[in-house]
Amino acid sequence: MRKLYFLGLAAGIRKVWHHVFASGTRQDVAALEAELGRRYGGEAWAVKNGRSALALALKGYFSRGDKIIVNGFTCYAVVEAVKAAGCVPVYADIERGSLNFSTKTLGHLFDDGADDICGIIVQNTLGNPVDIEAIEKFAGKHGLIIVEDLAHSAGRHYADGREVGTVGVATALSFGKDKAIDTVSGGAVVFRYPCKNRIQAPSKIPQKSDRLRARFYPMWGLWCRKLTRIHLGGALMRCLVKIHFVERSADNKLDLTRKIAPFEAKLALEQVRELKDGVLREFCLVRDRSEVLAKLRAAGYYFDGFWYEKPVSPERYYAKVKFPEAECPVAVEVAKTIINLPKYYPERELKVAREIIKPYLIRSQDE
Repeated sequence: MRKLYFLGLAAGIRKVWHHVFASGTRQDVAALEAELGRRYGGEAWAVKNGRSALALALKGYFSRGDKIIVNGFTCYAVVEAVKAAGCVPVYADIERGSLNFSTKTLGHLFDDGADDICGIIVQNTLGNPVDIEAIEKFAGKHGLIIVEDLAHSAGRHYADGREVGTVGVATALSFGKDKAIDTVSGGAVVFRYPCKNRIQAPSKIPQKSDRLRARFYPMWGLWCRKLTRIHLGGALMRCLVKIHFVERSADNKLDLTRKIAPFEAKLALEQVRELKDGVLREFCLVRDRSEVLAKLRAAGYYFDGFWYEKPVSPERYYAKVKFPEAECPVAVEVAKTIINLPKYYPERELKVAREIIKPYLIRSQDE
């Protein structure tokens, strides 16, 4: 067991070394844009982060005041992007089995004739694809424009064989921490159809402080994960956030004027070329979640940073979104019971965690 631990540590150190000492040029940014444009069939811009990518996608096709459907179980970054584009988020409840909205839950939004809704963001939560054929038919019936958010699902395919990101008018990608493509920061938008509105491509690189945090985060993350075994990982991470050596993902500011850092573009291009079709995180619904998490921590697992502790996470931003809990009861329930397993844990370790969780599992009513 000790040998396996040190083998895992060595692999982690190699990965951190590759990230910390990566170098890049403008040509790497251009190469990333060319690869994404080819893959998703459009014109790609590399940008500062995922929320900026999504905001640019929406600004390209929607007008101020347009209502956009978002998944009722999502990240504050999505809501921020919708508002930055001058649009209004409309939350659709989810299905327990997939964490996504469905035509059934979308239909409730139109029961009273909501003809003023213009678009829909498909996010394929945690890498679980929606029923895209049904969503397309629904969107066509109601005149909705589809935008795809690939933060969780780059590399995945829908049941009909199409790759995620090749369906909507635009595709937004996030390269943030623990995303399907992870360079700590950065993102991209691909415009697959001519834009309705005139928008300007970002031209500045990220600020020096942002570049430094993004470059060294994998080193801090590795040590925090290893120190979790002696229950010090969480304390170290909180300290790093407090002294601004680490920025929490939800606090990465939206900025439509800045591009991705060149070294991140090079790393992202490597990962884009090696994308695999798989879920981002394995999730389960449990009773007595606090008790389960306590047992996991005692065994050396820190799963408290789950997505999501509120229907729109993180919790510190929840009051700002004015989430309609009465209209999205499943999303509210799931947020109270979900645990998801980070994929950076080796499979042999996840097997032990699953055994701890197993007695507490709640079977999904959608299955």
